[in-house]
Amino acid sequence: MANGESFRNSHMEFDAVYFWTDTVKDWKCLLASDRYKEIVVKSWRELVSRGMVIVYGFVIMPNHLQVIWEMKEPNGKEMPHASFNKFTSHMIVKDLKAVSQGRLSDFRVEEEDRAFRVWQRDPLAILMDSREKLEQKLNYLHQNPLQAHWNLADRPENYRWSSALFYERGIDEFGFVTHYMDRF
Repeated sequence: MANGESFRNSHMEFDAVYFWTDTVKDWKCLLASDRYKEIVVKSWRELVSRGMVIVYGFVIMPNHLQVIWEMKEPNGKEMPHASFNKFTSHMIVKDLKAVSQGRLSDFRVEEEDRAFRVWQRDPLAILMDSREKLEQKLNYLHQNPLQAHWNLADRPENYRWSSALFYERGIDEFGFVTHYMDRF
């Protein structure tokens, strides 16, 4: 790595639970739009329904998302998280081309394999090797929308775009969350 450049650990193994943070390129607040949050949810729902991942908790913030999940089966030759990034990127770029050419330019890149990048490279993956660690991260991600610089809700369960309502009241509006107690 040149010039002090560092990379976060983004590697995940099958049948292990990870806290994963994926950030929008240049920390743009692309996910402030519910239409793009819906694309994220649709992708998770599809991966869960196909038995490729298990989602134990999540939050979708304006410029990043955090999910506690387990990779179960490959999607063809690729890891499910790669399929997630590929699908969500494709759908978001397709929508931006249709509705906001100006916003699309925020995601233009000059890379050999692509013209646009929605997600920053090197998402953060942290192994959840204990129930205590998982509970700490689950609480952290559910509290994220309440932080003063976001101020997206007054209580975790009042922020729609997370699993907090599932854990607080047993309501899984999105239909893909598995309780972590089923695993730990």
